[in-house]
Amino acid sequence: MASHRPERSEHKLTINRARPTASVVQSSSATGAPSPHTPVGQRSLSSIYGSPSSSYRSDDDTMVLEIGARHLRAGFAGESSPRCILSFGPDEQRRVGDYRQWDPQYSRKRRKRKRGQEWGQEYELWRMDLRDLDLGLVTDKLERAVREVQHKHVMLDGRQKRIVLATPPAMPKPLLSCVLTSLFTGFAPHPTGITLVSTPVLAAVAAGLRSALVVDIGWAETTVTALYEYREVHQRRSVRAGRMLSEEMGKMLTREAAKTAGRSEPQEVDGVSFDEAEEVLTRVGWCFSREQAKRFQSAQDLPPTANDALDTPMSIPLPAADPPLSLQVPFVRLAEPAETALLASSTPPTDLDDHDQPLGLLTYTALLSLPSDARAVCMSRILITGGVSNLPGIKRRIIQEVSAVVAERGWDPVKSYGSATRNPQTILRERNQNHQINTDPQPAPSPSKEGSGAAATDAASVPAALRPPERDPIAEKIHELNTKGQKPSVTGVVRGVETLGAWAGASLIAQLRTKGIVEIERDRFLSHGLAGASVTKEVSVVEKEGVGRARSGLGPAGKGDRASWTLGIWA
Repeated sequence: MASHRPERSEHKLTINRARPTASVVQSSSATGAPSPHTPVGQRSLSSIYGSPSSSYRSDDDTMVLEIGARHLRAGFAGESSPRCILSFGPDEQRRVGDYRQWDPQYSRKRRKRKRGQEWGQEYELWRMDLRDLDLGLVTDKLERAVREVQHKHVMLDGRQKRIVLATPPAMPKPLLSCVLTSLFTGFAPHPTGITLVSTPVLAAVAAGLRSALVVDIGWAETTVTALYEYREVHQRRSVRAGRMLSEEMGKMLTREAAKTAGRSEPQEVDGVSFDEAEEVLTRVGWCFSREQAKRFQSAQDLPPTANDALDTPMSIPLPAADPPLSLQVPFVRLAEPAETALLASSTPPTDLDDHDQPLGLLTYTALLSLPSDARAVCMSRILITGGVSNLPGIKRRIIQEVSAVVAERGWDPVKSYGSATRNPQTILRERNQNHQINTDPQPAPSPSKEGSGAAATDAASVPAALRPPERDPIAEKIHELNTKGQKPSVTGVVRGVETLGAWAGASLIAQLRTKGIVEIERDRFLSHGLAGASVTKEVSVVEKEGVGRARSGLGPAGKGDRASWTLGIWA
């Protein structure tokens, strides 16, 4: 008996097959019908295994980029994390056909710095000091990173995109021009426009705040930016940041390597490379708390105790050394680089200038420079972000240092009164005690004349600046009506708040289609460059059809296209 073969289907099946459900399989097997085919109008694989929102992307997808001195983060708007994070080290800048990094012996060779280069210079994309910077090389490096983002990670289609670019607010204009040129010419198809947004503002957006004090511990410097209603009102800087921390870790490991080799002074063969120092810092680096730092400084001259957990030795291998070493470093020594580089505990205050302040004092100085109302809001919303903020213990230590300085000095901008009066700390303590006594609830006085006269004498002896304000029932009623249904905000206390970072904030505002002041169109920029920017205007009110629209850095856009663009805070 000849076997019956089913006829082959005429049409071709698509590549992306959808797995049939259990009910369909049972019905087809029971009835003897052929297996169901993939429907023509099915979704792509990304929509099947991804989130529901990713399957219905609009035609005007927005890319979000964050460019720093050492890393480039890229992704799409509305996503919680970037698609890729690219670094600018020497291994990512090889020529075509250079396969040295795949050599088994390559990782065991210690690569030394070139003569004349500073610590970590070949791992940077740019430096703020443009005198010795090759801007053409910066453009080439960035274009190569942009091509890698496009062809390996985000897989763009043929539709034009807009770009939201997160950059630091103090970027020099020549460097900003190189970045914009690389983005406008590197992507294919070319983006229609680029929106510049400041990284401190984005960090506050990612934390759900409108006002905050953003402490950005970056690679080359630490910036403390005060934001009030999405506006940057004050900023201070310090060179104590990631580069100095990494260099201090390298010096500590070099001393330990010389001690292990039996040498009293470190030599050139003991020098630890940048890769080794950064690896150790990333894996086992940490920071003291304020109590641990005091205990460590007071017990430096004492012999270590065997029961202390901080004295537990850590084995740190250095396979690239000649010969290979394995350092036995106490765990407490791994916190010394952060104590020296970021907090300057062993440096006298007279040796510190305005651009070399430790992070706790820098944060306090930025708060002290603010008006009282802005300070009360910002001191309760301290955001610590940046790459070095991931160091264990550094966020807690900065908040502790700020609280200690506030408790010691208060908000008096004068550091020393000299011989004009007594110790200002004693005076401040007495004022606080008197103010506390005057504000404590007192029992109701008797209606006698002697009691009323004593109360009047006590009230007259209190300075006018420390007297409590008189009660105004009308103002209290108005304030109660205005704040009805609102949650009370925390002000006047030192408090830290967590943030998701600048990239997450840029992704959020791009998804919400929020317009910014600095919106650069491609044709206008390629025609005129940065010289085509108009005069900076912080706020403009557009009156149209009797409705006023206020434009700010994150405000809604007015109707109509603007004839010119502005650099905003980058001007």
